[in-house]
Amino acid sequence: MSAVLNEMELTLTAPAQAKMADLFEQVDDNVQGVRVFATPGGCSGISFGMTFTDAINDDDGVLAFAGFKVVVDDGTLPYLRGVEIDFVDQGDGNATFVFNNLPQVGGGGCGSCGSSSASGGGCS
Repeated sequence: MSAVLNEMELTLTAPAQAKMADLFEQVDDNVQGVRVFATPGGCSGISFGMTFTDAINDDDGVLAFAGFKVVVDDGTLPYLRGVEIDFVDQGDGNATFVFNNLPQVGGGGCGSCGSSSASGGGCS
């Protein structure tokens, strides 16, 4: 059985909740939620993303809102504790979800891959 997540583990701002609710009105009825996931890579060592999911697994944590659910697997949850998901719309067609309060992962950060943003480089 999936676990219920609380606001100490993950939060969504009001704009993020509104946008998610809007998106869920447009998707197939088989979609069970939006899955937040982590993948290795980048300067921080971990990148985060979201995708629609049609399954909620026993080892998933679920944060339920009116009209949608946010789903996080137990491998990703330790990296997301205390994170806030926001939706930012600049009004110029450049709107996106952002992850605020990301924890610092040891050994990561810009410059740890041998490139410096000051020299115009970056992690590849």
